[in-house]
Amino acid sequence: MMLLEVRNLHAYYGTSHVLQGVSLAVEEGEIVGLLGRNGMGKSTTLKSIMGLVRQKSGEVIFKGKDLAGHPPFWVARAGIGYVPEDRRIFPNLTVMENLELGMKGGRRFGGKGDSLWTVERVFAHFPLLNERAHHQGRYLSGGEQQMLTIGRTLMGNPELLLVDEPTEGLGPLMAKEVSKVLAEINRAGVSILLVEHNLKVAMSLGTRVYLMGKGHIGFAGTVEELKAHPEVQAKYLEV
Repeated sequence: MMLLEVRNLHAYYGTSHVLQGVSLAVEEGEIVGLLGRNGMGKSTTLKSIMGLVRQKSGEVIFKGKDLAGHPPFWVARAGIGYVPEDRRIFPNLTVMENLELGMKGGRRFGGKGDSLWTVERVFAHFPLLNERAHHQGRYLSGGEQQMLTIGRTLMGNPELLLVDEPTEGLGPLMAKEVSKVLAEINRAGVSILLVEHNLKVAMSLGTRVYLMGKGHIGFAGTVEELKAHPEVQAKYLEV
């Protein structure tokens, strides 16, 4: 089942035409990678889907309904969660308090308890957060803050996660741990659209990938198809 379809999306920052007809799709149960060099429009694509950047034209079809033009809270209530690159945790609040804030206004899937993300379920996926439940966010490491951001977003019970650069600035071990958790979340039933600078991470998690040129999609295919075309990787990913 197709969960998300972005069709011919155009967006601007002032007079700068940042997204120039972006189209992509995420099927239910997938992890899809959105890759490209810095400044190509990857983060803007996620923000536009989320309603944080207003679309000039195009469609954002989620579960058959067009979300384009709606504010972020409306998109979140429809079932899309956003994990921003800069994490945006509340540094003066504890881990538990950050998670409880994510629960405010959270969605519920027809009363099915096993579909709900609770604090206990988040802690089961993020045992490090459980150990630091009463620590303020300011005292967490970068990797722990990233886990907290993901966990807080899950508390809204999304069906689709938009995840922006989850391993950026993390050491290899913590990056591996965050990647492992994303895979677990996907197996638990959450689809993911992943912006990731680390090609190895993206290709290990995803089944399909989109590569962005300046404001547009330059390549769409499976991970195996991308591996078979190193010239495509060179064109869109190498500096």
